[in-house]
Amino acid sequence: VFGLGRYRILEAVQRLGSLQAAAHELRMSYRAIWARISATEERLGKPLLFREPKGSRLTPLGQTLLKQFQRLQKIVETESDDVYDDLMSAYLDG
Repeated sequence: VFGLGRYRILEAVQRLGSLQAAAHELRMSYRAIWARISATEERLGKPLLFREPKGSRLTPLGQTLLKQFQRLQKIVETESDDVYDDLMSAYLDG
């Protein structure tokens, strides 16, 4: 429902203020981005974007998903570093 691809789309929309600009930056078609957002909204049963005449902005849910995914990424990175150190340090210390 929500992973790195959706995160990148929402982050770009938040920063750029439009689906079209996000599509251009991500080198995707507007239609592809719209389909992904629409599918996610349908599965969640809630909107992620407010569509406005001059662009789009994230709903509170969209903003929360971005923040929570960022937190998740930090946890995964930290845990991965710890596991790597535990498994590999004995073999790489000179």
